[in-house]
Amino acid sequence: MENKSTEYTWVGSSERLLYRHLHPNDAEQMYLCNSDPRVMKYTGDDPFTSVESAKEFLEAYDPYSVTGFGRWCVISKDTGAILGWCGLKRLPSGEVDLGYRFFKKYWLRGYATESSRFSIELAQKRFGLKELIGRVVPENTGSVNVLQKVGMQFSHMTKDCGEDTAVYQLSLEQ
Repeated sequence: MENKSTEYTWVGSSERLLYRHLHPNDAEQMYLCNSDPRVMKYTGDDPFTSVESAKEFLEAYDPYSVTGFGRWCVISKDTGAILGWCGLKRLPSGEVDLGYRFFKKYWLRGYATESSRFSIELAQKRFGLKELIGRVVPENTGSVNVLQKVGMQFSHMTKDCGEDTAVYQLSLEQ
């Protein structure tokens, strides 16, 4: 039986944005966002092959019950539109990655910076994390700028999905 529940788990809000757990009902929007080659250019991720594959991913996606955090759906307070996602991800190394992905039509409006600041605040105050990293392909200057705006400092280069990747770091210890 298909789960049609629209009970969402809300995480919080910032000046212009609302944040909640990703939900299978977000499948079409996540599929559309990940179908844009410009959005996916520097991610190293494969796009979803269909709305159904996005739904299957979202049905299985539950880091919230394991770590308390994950990637969150980002919604405009003004329009109610899903703009993309942002949030935290515990990597196999134990590090916690700050990440975001937005529909192209919402780029250059400060949403990545605003949602990153929200995520950093939660990482520190709600989840008690001591450090965050951000991984970015150096040619992705928009994301490099966001990471720098929120206080992250270049740490080192590594390989991620076969690409040279810059790792930025932010200490959350007071």
